Amino acid sequence: MLGATPAFAADPDPADWDAVLDAARGQTVYWNAWGGSENINAYIGWAGEELQNRYGVTLVQVKLEDTATAVATVVAEKAAGKTKDGTVDLVWINGENFASMKKQGLLFSPGWADKLPNWKYVDVENKPTITVDFTIPTDGLESPWGMAKLVFFHDSARTDADSMPKDTAGLLEWARAHPGRFSYPQPPDFIGSSFLKQVLSERVADPAVLQKPVVEADFDAVAKPLFDYLDELHPLMWRQGRAFPKNYPAMKQMLADGEVEIIFAFNPAEASNAIAAGELPDTVRSFIFPKGTLSNTHFVAVPFNAKAKAGALVTANFLLSPEAQVRKQNPDVWGDPTVLAMDRLSEEDRARFEELDLGVATLPPDRLGPAIPEPHASWMTRLEEEWTRRYGVAN
Repeated sequence: MLGATPAFAADPDPADWDAVLDAARGQTVYWNAWGGSENINAYIGWAGEELQNRYGVTLVQVKLEDTATAVATVVAEKAAGKTKDGTVDLVWINGENFASMKKQGLLFSPGWADKLPNWKYVDVENKPTITVDFTIPTDGLESPWGMAKLVFFHDSARTDADSMPKDTAGLLEWARAHPGRFSYPQPPDFIGSSFLKQVLSERVADPAVLQKPVVEADFDAVAKPLFDYLDELHPLMWRQGRAFPKNYPAMKQMLADGEVEIIFAFNPAEASNAIAAGELPDTVRSFIFPKGTLSNTHFVAVPFNAKAKAGALVTANFLLSPEAQVRKQNPDVWGDPTVLAMDRLSEEDRARFEELDLGVATLPPDRLGPAIPEPHASWMTRLEEEWTRRYGVAN
């Protein structure tokens, strides 16, 4: 049974938006968000300036390496009886941590997200991961603000596009022919864990089992194809799989330095963004697996005991505005795909999206291939645990 979420008389009601705006003015929102990318941090900084100028809300980014840190803070505050004036006002959240916070009753009341004024623009019909996060119904407990799809990158000056693998089986064969030229971030880094899920999703006997919670008695049998694969792949990787890059930025630097030839990210515009920032050469190009790669939506959520709930709601609503979304999709800024439906926008706002130059290395949406659904959040946790047990902490 899901934990009950406490409610308080003073909680803002997004259905009365004028009251929310009045309550938000003068508040400081402490947004716990991954801080590992300079361009994303800069975007959040821009959002903070706009929120201050328009609504009198001060936005402070609390930079995290792992969202679980914010979850642990809220857990500790609840255990200590701190049911209001918490230190976390907004969280950039992923499916694994959303499932944990929802189960433990750590989130602000259900239904707030779809009452936001800018929810009317959200593409609920064509983007099912907006209402189901890693198989868990969102129930309006979190607000979407970006789309993600696993995409691979290579430097066309060094490797030919036609030689790039078409699936994880092809990647293994490619690694045999190019030993030491591939790696992935060490789990529990989100990108590294996503690689594990991509492999398992392709190789599992029955993909439907991944859409349900892990059954411990069946885990070894279901996960065996993944770990058999990794046992073959690791000796062929960079440093023979005895060390791993810490995260995606580290892996990106390895491509720039010529240490590896294939990297991947959850943002289809990441390569174009990195080229624009001078982090990767302009010969880097994207490719996908034609049969599909993982896809999901990322969200923001408000803890049940947040001190600045009204300010957090105003922030979430601003992040859904066409202005904020088109800026975020610009690869010179971030390149994160929008959660909005173009047919719900004004003609002027649609034109702003249509005029975007997605960048030389960005595949258009119709060439990103099929979407593989994320497994249930319990699979990510269990796979990370088993990965660590088998392969330990890298040097």
